[in-house]
Amino acid sequence: MDSYHYVDLFATKGIEYIFILGFLAILVWYWRYLNKPVVKASKAAQAIKTTLIDWFNLANDFYYHQGHTWAVPEKEGILRVGIDDFAQKLVGKPSAIELPRVGERLVQGEVGWKMKVDSKTIDMLSPANGEVIAVNERILQSPDLINEDPYKNGWLLRIKTPHMKANLKNLLNGTMARAWMEYTTHQISHTLSRDAVPVLQDGGKIVPGFAKEIEPENWDKLARHFLLTDD
Repeated sequence: MDSYHYVDLFATKGIEYIFILGFLAILVWYWRYLNKPVVKASKAAQAIKTTLIDWFNLANDFYYHQGHTWAVPEKEGILRVGIDDFAQKLVGKPSAIELPRVGERLVQGEVGWKMKVDSKTIDMLSPANGEVIAVNERILQSPDLINEDPYKNGWLLRIKTPHMKANLKNLLNGTMARAWMEYTTHQISHTLSRDAVPVLQDGGKIVPGFAKEIEPENWDKLARHFLLTDD
């Protein structure tokens, strides 16, 4: 009769089990890491804090398109979008804003809406792909909300997107967003010093609609240059 041999399964398979548990731990951490930007940005949408960069406020944890529009996740698959502080100070107070209708689809980097300022119409680029699911009706009645509060009450649209991370990956956030805004203000400062244009109010604040002070006749051309719609 064959003799019975006791085999300690854990002793023989312990290394394999430890390896599997370690792999699962790394997998969980990586999944949380991938989803961290959305969670963080969702909190930003609720409590907005800004950083002043020279004359322009930048909402912390928002995601920025270089055409000076922004997007911030509100919940899974939903982005709230609008224009940044630089854009509203560049063009000044609009008389009207033409927004897409609910159900229309926007493409990241293509014209998403228009602002009418004086007799000019200024196109602005959508920061994300997706379907418009809500329009800020208040902004249609009071377009100057974008001047008073561009990051909260002055939001423009809510967009439903099936590709949240792909949209956000193409935008600027955090340190990159601040560096971009610093470069933009450097460009403005260079133009002001070159042309000796007085655009600062008492207290050092920049004049609303300062593009008109720099280029009174062709200010819309200057605006389109910075908003990336001059093609």
